[in-house]
Amino acid sequence: MNKNKYKSSGGKLTRRIFAQFFLVLVIYSVALVVSFIFASTFFAFFSWENENILYRVLRLINNNELLFLACCWLLGFIVIFLIFWRKTLGYVDTIVEASNVLVEPGDNLIHLPDELKQVEDQMNQIKQQAIRNARLAKESEQRKNDLIVYLAHDLKTPLTSVIGYLNLLRDELQISEELREKYLSISLDKAERLEDLINEFFEITRFNLSNLTLELSRTNLSRMLEQIVYEFKPILDTKNLDCKLEIAPNMEIKCDINKMERVFDNLIRNAINYSFENSTIEITVTKEQDHISMSFLNHGNTISKEKLSRIFEQFYRLDTSRATKTGGAGLGLAIAKEIIELHHGTITASSENEQIEFVVWLPDNN
Repeated sequence: MNKNKYKSSGGKLTRRIFAQFFLVLVIYSVALVVSFIFASTFFAFFSWENENILYRVLRLINNNELLFLACCWLLGFIVIFLIFWRKTLGYVDTIVEASNVLVEPGDNLIHLPDELKQVEDQMNQIKQQAIRNARLAKESEQRKNDLIVYLAHDLKTPLTSVIGYLNLLRDELQISEELREKYLSISLDKAERLEDLINEFFEITRFNLSNLTLELSRTNLSRMLEQIVYEFKPILDTKNLDCKLEIAPNMEIKCDINKMERVFDNLIRNAINYSFENSTIEITVTKEQDHISMSFLNHGNTISKEKLSRIFEQFYRLDTSRATKTGGAGLGLAIAKEIIELHHGTITASSENEQIEFVVWLPDNN
């Protein structure tokens, strides 16, 4: 609900009150004139004596008709104005009292007089939206807190392993070269996992403390994607994955290079994490008249519709198991979506028949 809508609603209520005020004033004015004419005609049928007090009053009125009508009209105007003034202040008091319900906990709806039905509907919409926002914020905060607890717990596991194997290397002086190599390999693997977890903490901090802004420039999209795919080759090899890139040579796009690289990095990393071994990740880029479409498709377990609907939420992880290495802090896709929307683009996710596809649409700003 935007600011213009609030102004429109307030304007309608003001116009309605003024319309009622002027309508009552017009009706009163007409009734006053008609009553005066009727009274003049009625009292003309009577015979009066000069000493009669009523006759003197009526003669005084008859000699000052316009002044009498003006005084009666002014008196009526003041009474009508005070009635509507009190009525308007009553509306204000009612709305002020109802506004207190907006900040009260619970989902009690606001009830106003029929004249304020539109205001009532809007205030109820505001409260319902505030309740939804509060619930979402609470859920997001809870997911974040749970994630931090999980990560803190996970930090202990690789750290304990690293310390344990280093102690073995220090204490066992006659250890074989083969066993030494094994211990070093395990220690390195656990240390790398520890680094990943620490990076996730930094990712959470950066996402919460920074506001994303864009520094736009034209860049060669083809070379950017080729370079990013090449840099992922060692990680692809660990799962025996192949990455197939289809894009026209020297395709250009206007974007924030660093942030768009982060989008592609997150999407490719996500595809690797959730791909079957010995499968192919397919990246297809097509350029239309006014936009560029990019598809990131991989072969993996089908994602349910419920999970797809939440896949771009902050701190949401597809894989909730803490024993696996798939999935990070649950921020990669959320950040990718924010960056793409800052570029006035869109990103969507779909999954069926053991295929997962992310489609990025970006305007082609030549």
